[in-house]
Amino acid sequence: MNEHLVRRFFSEYERRFNDALATPPKEDVSATAEAFAEYFVESSPIGVMGGKNDEAFRQMIPKGNEYYRSIGTKSMKISDLEVTQLDEFHFMARVHWDSRYEKDGVEMRIEFDVLYFLRDQNERLKIFAYITGDEQKVLKEHGVI
Repeated sequence: MNEHLVRRFFSEYERRFNDALATPPKEDVSATAEAFAEYFVESSPIGVMGGKNDEAFRQMIPKGNEYYRSIGTKSMKISDLEVTQLDEFHFMARVHWDSRYEKDGVEMRIEFDVLYFLRDQNERLKIFAYITGDEQKVLKEHGVI
């Protein structure tokens, strides 16, 4: 099993995310886009959406990072990672994120899970699908937004 590939992939993913949250931010749009397959799917309580990894997606990455900074996101750390190899080319990773926010001088902690589905393309992993909870609802419940 190439679990080490998945762990390294998410370690780099986490680092890029936190670099983008830093002051000043250090964004690697190209590497972030490279983490996703040519097409990918998101499923959440809101519905199922598909996306293409194209120029429009690359333009959305800095906007997404700016949104997280604007609502006071300080860090996104992986506190647990469970990897399941589905077959020779596919993995499922359950990532337990430990996120920190600051709003009006008050620090907050929000933990949540995301299920990612990855394809191994010659030892280069790509996210082709992920399942999330209702992020906006959770952020509202905690008073972040």
